[in-house]
Amino acid sequence: MNEDFVREIEASLIYVRNAFIMPRCDPSRVTEAIAVDEMRHMNWLAELIVKRGGKPGMEHKELDFGGDDLYGQLKKQIALETETIEIYKHQIESIDDQEVIGVLKHILDEEKRHRKEFRMRLEKISQ
Repeated sequence: MNEDFVREIEASLIYVRNAFIMPRCDPSRVTEAIAVDEMRHMNWLAELIVKRGGKPGMEHKELDFGGDDLYGQLKKQIALETETIEIYKHQIESIDDQEVIGVLKHILDEEKRHRKEFRMRLEKISQ
């Protein structure tokens, strides 16, 4: 769960930074709103970690923001969501803790929605 927590930190940081520099209002606002969702995911995961006697780790890798152009940023954000979706799917299948599974399923549903939102914005600029 700590790896999931750190992945949510990284997504939050990437999305907040990208929202600041995105040249178009709609993708920026959507990215900002999704960053808030990712922060909420961090909170849920931290609660699970602490409840089980752990401490949430804050160390993260060097961040890749997808560049400074809207196309690259949205592509990176879609890739992050896709990676996270696959990880959560695998964890849900392999974990034997119903509380954790419930939280991960809820997060998974939101991550799928995030990816859809980013894809819709990418399609608009790719046309």
